[in-house]
Amino acid sequence: MTIERLNKIKDCLERRQPDLAVITDHMHKPHNVSAVMRTCDATGVFNFHAVMPADESFRARSGIAMGSDRWLDIQVHSEITNAMTALKQEGFRIVAVHKSDRSGNFRDIDYCQKTAILFGAELFGVSDVAADLADSHVSIPMQGMVESYNVSVAAAIVLSEAQRQRDQAGFYATRRLDQATYDKTLFKWYRRKEAQYCDDNGIDYPEIDPETGELLDIEAFARARAE
Repeated sequence: MTIERLNKIKDCLERRQPDLAVITDHMHKPHNVSAVMRTCDATGVFNFHAVMPADESFRARSGIAMGSDRWLDIQVHSEITNAMTALKQEGFRIVAVHKSDRSGNFRDIDYCQKTAILFGAELFGVSDVAADLADSHVSIPMQGMVESYNVSVAAAIVLSEAQRQRDQAGFYATRRLDQATYDKTLFKWYRRKEAQYCDDNGIDYPEIDPETGELLDIEAFARARAE
């Protein structure tokens, strides 16, 4: 990779929002998943949680995702309760995009708080279990005969509002990732082959020069690979 590519990755990491996450609840169509991930990348979301049945593999459609799946921290869960419980333990408030008796306007939510936005499956929406666990429900006002947007369109609308609020609050103007996460992600995104090798073999990521992307101790990394 080039220095220009390294700088572009660093610029992207400077704007990532570690306290704005997305959960998809059994969203199974690859083109919808891919479109949502593309919006996540565009709006600075860092953590993407996909809930899929244990017998199905998570996959994105490259022509729609446009490589955005490479720039998200993706975690796959087999149970929605596990994903939501883990996020709540981290202090996230979970907002379900779900039309119900307790739904409010999606614009009335303060997305500058630590928030995970939950989107449901294409045909059935947010599951009953997830709806019960969510801290709040929101819906998007509509003026036509159709009662809902396509899930990927809904994600774009809600995440754009979250981006607007965070941009006004200056959240994209300063780095919000902690140093350890920033360093680890920079290595993973810039030196993908070495990162994959480290992941496969349980090796800690080596340090790199943040200005050049080069390994600071090539010999130590070579020794780790030889062991």
